[in-house]
Amino acid sequence: MLCFLRGMAFVPFLLVTWSSAAFIISYVVAVLSGHVNPFLPYISDTGTTPPESGIFGFMINFSAFLGAATMYTRYKIVEKQNQTSYFSTPVFNLVSLVLGLVGCIGMGIVANFQELAVPVVHDGGALLAFVCGVGYTLLQSIISYKSCPQWNSMSTCHVRMAISAVSCAAVVPMIACASLISITKLEWNPKEKDLPCCFLTLWSLPDSSCFSEPLPGTYQLGTRKNMNIGFWFFLCVVLFSVVTKAIKCTVK
Repeated sequence: MLCFLRGMAFVPFLLVTWSSAAFIISYVVAVLSGHVNPFLPYISDTGTTPPESGIFGFMINFSAFLGAATMYTRYKIVEKQNQTSYFSTPVFNLVSLVLGLVGCIGMGIVANFQELAVPVVHDGGALLAFVCGVGYTLLQSIISYKSCPQWNSMSTCHVRMAISAVSCAAVVPMIACASLISITKLEWNPKEKDLPCCFLTLWSLPDSSCFSEPLPGTYQLGTRKNMNIGFWFFLCVVLFSVVTKAIKCTVK
């Protein structure tokens, strides 16, 4: 635990712990208030109705700031490594930073524009956050391979690429499922169109809820992808802590 608090490692560590707390606290409050179904709601659903919307907005805004700080720290680390021993064009690093910052802006939009109040803006922010986040992890994986073995171990590169692959595989069905379901309410009608169970893949195994539960299979598939992307992105950020623990920040 203490290794995550050395040097600049506390920034990505704080990002993961703070964001996890934001999702968990808003989820618990939303469920106890009876505002969402306790079984796999969308992350945004747990921050739509007061009082959890205030908690969600405040905490995710700070998460967006921590995310930007983490990505800028990572950018400077790669930049310095590349200057010491050239391994890749700086364009990869710069594009990665831009994608990361745009994703953080998307997080801020999601936090401040609730799902039911301004759905178009909220969905646009969510799209930015998830798509740019996946793009960021993919570029960071490529950079890791290019800087191997001097600055990264091959096992770290493989883990980052696996995270990127899983995230890429999850983001497309998540967006597709979100576009198929209603976003004007949180309570679901059993008569809403469902997806066949054969589409429930990648941690979305077929079960009886495809046929009889009021929560549609389309919604279940989307929420599972939604949570999977968040989980794998946080895991990718945790790996940054290993690199940044030797970095110290000084103000001149």
